[in-house]
Amino acid sequence: MRLPIYLDHNATTPCDPEVLEAMLPFFGEQFGNASSIHHPYGWLADDAVEQAREQTAQLIGAKPTEIIFTSGATEAINLGIRGVMMAKEKPAEKDHIVTVATEHSAVLDTVRAMERVGFRATYLPVKPDGLVDVADVAAALTEKTALLVVMAANNETGVLQPLREIGELTRKKGVLLMSDAVQAVGKIPINVADMPIDLLALSAHKFYGPKGVGALYVRKRKPLVALEPLLTGGGHERGMRSGTLNVPGIVGLGRACQVAGRLIESESRRLGSLRDMLESTLLQLPGTRVNGNRDNRLPHVTNLSFDGVEGKEWLIALNRKIAVSSGSACSSITERASHVLLAMGVSEARGKASVRFGLGRSTTETDIATATDHIIATLKRLQRNPA
Repeated sequence: MRLPIYLDHNATTPCDPEVLEAMLPFFGEQFGNASSIHHPYGWLADDAVEQAREQTAQLIGAKPTEIIFTSGATEAINLGIRGVMMAKEKPAEKDHIVTVATEHSAVLDTVRAMERVGFRATYLPVKPDGLVDVADVAAALTEKTALLVVMAANNETGVLQPLREIGELTRKKGVLLMSDAVQAVGKIPINVADMPIDLLALSAHKFYGPKGVGALYVRKRKPLVALEPLLTGGGHERGMRSGTLNVPGIVGLGRACQVAGRLIESESRRLGSLRDMLESTLLQLPGTRVNGNRDNRLPHVTNLSFDGVEGKEWLIALNRKIAVSSGSACSSITERASHVLLAMGVSEARGKASVRFGLGRSTTETDIATATDHIIATLKRLQRNPA
């Protein structure tokens, strides 16, 4: 089977060869359990885990002791939200969570779960460009707010939220700020030492590492964040995440962080140029527009809507030659329009006819030229009454 051109790098990315090479020994001769402290097999595994912890911390400006390894971003998000709200050290009256309507389902579903056990939540709207209004954030924070959860970069539109301004508000109010930075880490510079972020979730497979491994950054500087663990039974990860460590995956995450740190600047420029090339051609088509703020977004992402086509038919036709999606891979089994686009005021019909393009390290100018030719030809065949 001839595979289509891959333009869905927000869903997942292939393992970088350097990452795979670093992981391979830990499936074979270096198979030790990192918790086996009495012999060299365990020592080698533990050394590899701690090196990966340093590499992960370095990419985001954290201390190694502030990194907790998890099975991925969903677990990291759950640990962050549930861990803060259920922490024994948290004052009982601080029972309020604030988040944003365009967050990933890993955040929204977890916050709803916390509501079912008695916590209160506020879901902030966004403006038509996908940005949350900082004034709305300020109005939502009260003396009873324990946690604000705002993603760094939207997984469907690439829109970057104003975390620095938001963090200044949370600091003044004594509210913890957590960010789902899954789409941002490894793609744009993130420095938690320089930003008022208290918890941050990341996932290796979004930036050329393996699936099934991620991390939660938990600030251990002022303010010191207290968490209640989700998983108990062994006290791994300093009691914050029990369970035998996925040594090969963690090694892969660390090396992916190291590689990403080298390439962030050059890849941002290259992919931004390719993204602009894609947009400049497609925006000349009648009824085509960008969803989301064009000045504050990831360099490799664009979300375009095409009037006059039926969503399911449109996507099936496109994927014959280019691999793209209409939004989050986690919600792709539904045929409804994206909750992100609907929250931005996009109509149901336009939302269903929207396509997310995620460029990556393998994307070339030839790929973009071939993709735009295919999109234009498919649009001419399917489009009815463009705006």
